[in-house]
Amino acid sequence: MAERNVMGGPLEECGTDPVTGYYRTGSCTSGAEDAGNHSICAVMTREFLEHQRSLGNDLVTPRPEWGFPGLHPGDRWCVVALRWLQSERAGSAAPVVLAATQQRATEAVPLEVLRRHAVDVPDDPGTLT
Repeated sequence: MAERNVMGGPLEECGTDPVTGYYRTGSCTSGAEDAGNHSICAVMTREFLEHQRSLGNDLVTPRPEWGFPGLHPGDRWCVVALRWLQSERAGSAAPVVLAATQQRATEAVPLEVLRRHAVDVPDDPGTLT
């Protein structure tokens, strides 16, 4: 059965530059072995990255041993649902691409909350700061 997004449609690709996803497929596919639930396709902003770093979740520093390139504002990345929710509650949520956010995200974050932060990715995501 094909993966579904939070809107019930086919799960779209989140990002390939850098290649994201728990399985590094470019998709926010999240299975049972993904204990962190990396299901939210978020567009990185400086504010979100700084907030996550303040919580001890450094998404900026490259970690080649984990295949992690380090992120910049404008990058699309499959983030842990509960980590995203922490930033949302602190007023630092990253925009969410609903079509690329896997249904499992709603196990941790209500769909209404995700919808409040929904965004269409601009042609130049580097303009997001």
